Amino acid sequence: MDEVKSPVVSEVLPLLTLVLGGARSGKSRHAEAMVAGDGPAPWTYVATAQAFDDEMRARIAIHRADRATGWETVEAPLDLAGALDAAPPGRAVLVDCLTLWLTNLILGDHEVAVATRGLEAALARRRALTVLVANEVGLGIVPDNALARRFRDEAGRLNQRLAVLAGQVHFLVAGIPMVVK
Repeated sequence: MDEVKSPVVSEVLPLLTLVLGGARSGKSRHAEAMVAGDGPAPWTYVATAQAFDDEMRARIAIHRADRATGWETVEAPLDLAGALDAAPPGRAVLVDCLTLWLTNLILGDHEVAVATRGLEAALARRRALTVLVANEVGLGIVPDNALARRFRDEAGRLNQRLAVLAGQVHFLVAGIPMVVK
């Protein structure tokens, strides 16, 4: 999966936006505003987080409570392509977040390349606004173990592949969005 150009789609998808940033950079809030500004509710929120402990359950509850009304949540910790395909036609979709989805794939020993190609194909089939949220994890130090280095590398490659497809790429720093593409 070293190649950056997507083999599934050779053109930019104008209705696709990738929102990148660090932890607590304002990515989700920015992405939610983009989707909500696209048209009237309901909007589909595809959540990829899995609540394995009390702290993560609390994080998810806070995230949901902070969200405005009008969102229909779909849990998709692994089958992101299926969730996108199942979204009502013409409805804007927010995926939050690709980084947790990738974590789920790696820790579950799933084929990242196969899942990524499936995601790209599902994105190519969409005909409505789709906003993807992902962490930019490659700005820090080199991780000290093989699993963390693999994760960082896979996340970087995933973000690059989706940035190629996206009509827009936004990068958030301290809550301030910058349009990269």
